[in-house]
Amino acid sequence: MTTAPITDSPRLTTEVAEIWPRQGQWTETEYFQLPETSRIVELSRGELLLMPPPSDLHQKVVGNLYRLFYTHIADHQLGVLRFAPLAVRLWPDKIREPDLLFVSQAHADRVGELVYGPPDLVVEVTSPGTRKVDRQEKFYEYARAGVSEYWIVEPENETIEVYTLEGGAYVLWAHGRQDEHVSSRLLPGFAVACADVFA
Repeated sequence: MTTAPITDSPRLTTEVAEIWPRQGQWTETEYFQLPETSRIVELSRGELLLMPPPSDLHQKVVGNLYRLFYTHIADHQLGVLRFAPLAVRLWPDKIREPDLLFVSQAHADRVGELVYGPPDLVVEVTSPGTRKVDRQEKFYEYARAGVSEYWIVEPENETIEVYTLEGGAYVLWAHGRQDEHVSSRLLPGFAVACADVFA
């Protein structure tokens, strides 16, 4: 029995890469043909964007937020709450995977098996590798897609900002840190203590 020499690996890797489109030429069709992965992979301007693996701190904060949101949403039967990785089509060929997303009962038609339409609310928990995208590109994109409420959560600074959509642009609705609370405009009666989020 013979095995291929190690020197063949780079050539084989190149051959596999050539199966897929070049950056800038990806479409939704190719995106949804990718093999399943636990990594967050987004599609923007024809490029695949592979997000860095989340840290333990990131996962802890997402888990705390999910628990707090879920309790309120389930108790009041408001809609569907999900977490990444899950594809969200903001518009054709623009796929994002927010850390948390909520779709109201009124927009239940946006819930899909493989991809969701624009949610009513999204949460992004920032990290050093995603902060710029979360605060700039996604800030504009979520507004353009009509996402009513956008939460930006900063674990490093232990701050939470809640933005609501007014006239097609986001305005700051709430800001909290340490022992303060922040509330949602979209979900009446829902507020979280920053200390519980970052505990």
